[in-house]
Amino acid sequence: MPHRSAYEPTADRRTQRRLALDRVVTPEMQRVAEREHLTGEQVRAEVARGRMVIPANHHHAALDPMGIGLRAGVKVNANIGSSPTTSSPAGEVEKLTVAEKWGADTVMDLSTGKDLDETRTAIIEASTVPIGTVPIYQALEQVKQPEDLDIGRLLEVIEVQARQGVDYMTIHAGVRLEHLPLCQHRVTGIVSRGGGLLARWMVHHKAENPLYEHFDAVLDICREHDVTISLGDGLRPGSIADASDAAQFAELDTLGELVQRCWDADVQAMVEGPGHIPLDQLEMNVRRQQQVCQEAPFYTLGPLVTDIAPGYDHITSAIGAAIVGWHGTSMLCYVTPKEHLGLPDAEDVKEGLIAYRIAAHAADLARGGASGRRAARWDRKLSEARFAFDWNAQFDAALDPATARAMHDETLPNDHFKSAEFCSMCGPKYCPMHNFRDVDWTQLADVVAERKRGRQAT
Repeated sequence: MPHRSAYEPTADRRTQRRLALDRVVTPEMQRVAEREHLTGEQVRAEVARGRMVIPANHHHAALDPMGIGLRAGVKVNANIGSSPTTSSPAGEVEKLTVAEKWGADTVMDLSTGKDLDETRTAIIEASTVPIGTVPIYQALEQVKQPEDLDIGRLLEVIEVQARQGVDYMTIHAGVRLEHLPLCQHRVTGIVSRGGGLLARWMVHHKAENPLYEHFDAVLDICREHDVTISLGDGLRPGSIADASDAAQFAELDTLGELVQRCWDADVQAMVEGPGHIPLDQLEMNVRRQQQVCQEAPFYTLGPLVTDIAPGYDHITSAIGAAIVGWHGTSMLCYVTPKEHLGLPDAEDVKEGLIAYRIAAHAADLARGGASGRRAARWDRKLSEARFAFDWNAQFDAALDPATARAMHDETLPNDHFKSAEFCSMCGPKYCPMHNFRDVDWTQLADVVAERKRGRQAT
């Protein structure tokens, strides 16, 4: 369990946003300040402004609070969850443990199938990081087909999950009936599960999205339990061909409206972003979201910068994730090697998180500020160990020490080589750092100066 300082949960049952507006620095804000190397007042001001959220449900007893926003380090979410064909609460808790071990800042339980309440309870009780859900998934399990959903059932599920301690929920309230014709000529149509379910409901009933129509009721529940709303991107592009199209941006405009409604109701809000976007459109997408949504934290899936690499989409998406993080995305939703192919297991969770921790770290370096300085210190520590041929210190400073050590030891396993001034790639003769480290810099400076004087004389 991570160090939690002297943190004790806020007894006041107002939301973090309401307390921030009332100029109260809560224990949760103070804990975030400690973790982000900010002051409590700086965190309070960001929460009041809506540029930072602290997902912290009143009922999540094990939570170690964290912040998502422009003045915080770039965060990484890991998705876990059972499916109708693979269901085990113990298995999902194992994935949670792996996710926390490898640096997930939040975890979303996207379980479908059986035993959903039991699985979620086990995850929340075990988790020190915020837990997110998509309530419409559980609502669908209670009916025969999507057309049978109704707002009463959706609100009931949201209420149950809020009382369990879910810290943030994806609510696809931005998908409007009028947006659906804009998807007609897309290559991949609607790829969001929640967005697709609501689109089918709207087409069948020839009616508006019930979550949009009854958004005030959703806000009432979330305000009572301080559940942060993650406004879902139900019309996100699922292919490069569909990127930055009219449907995506029509929904974004509605999400901007809903952000303001969340703030007016004292509910914290962040905004989910596009899935497949080419490199040249990434900065524009972040800038547009920040403008339309008044700098509410942006939470992106990937984005994937090409469609051609099933089995390696943790790489295609980490490329995009680093760039959008640099330009202002506050949280990255990881992608595993199983994306588009199947339900990830614990090893896939690790692979996805490693790729995204690299992306988030690279983004922090580029963004600067307190997070950038911390990231730069980490890089320097490893580089100094590398140049000193202190192999053990280099392993210890690595993101994944065990893997770094194992790769080195495949060819040079003896402890003698832990102080050797070379690795198996270059060997002792060709290693450039070995050949350069014993330079007499004073003598070299004299030689260079003498040569320069000689050139000037001629």
